[in-house]
Amino acid sequence: MSNIEIEEGSTLMLDYKKLQKIAQCGTDVLPAVAQDADTGEILIIGYANELALSTAQKTGMATFWSTSRNELWIKGKTSGDYLKIIEIRVNCEQNSILYKVEPQGKGSCHTKDSNGNARTGCYYRVIDSKGFLRFK
Repeated sequence: MSNIEIEEGSTLMLDYKKLQKIAQCGTDVLPAVAQDADTGEILIIGYANELALSTAQKTGMATFWSTSRNELWIKGKTSGDYLKIIEIRVNCEQNSILYKVEPQGKGSCHTKDSNGNARTGCYYRVIDSKGFLRFK
């Protein structure tokens, strides 16, 4: 299964083993959600460890721990599509964080729309009643 099929296809191929993969990355992480502070749109869900959180606090930019590359990931460092932190929240059980952000570039997702523009967020498809994906 290719990334193009997963990222652009209309067939639902959910990765139910993602949490197993994260557990095997060798770093303690928790979910980190980036939400547009103005619109409320959820842009990205990633993971953060202590280094990612402290880097986010120091730089003022949404920072994650890449569980696939096993490295620090400051969103926008390569694309220019930074997510400026307005505030950082923690949930009641202290097992996830929320970055309320102001997007600084053209989008937040690494994928592009049909015009070649970065998508505003990663949640650009809807599961229909038959289990197929459609673009919103």
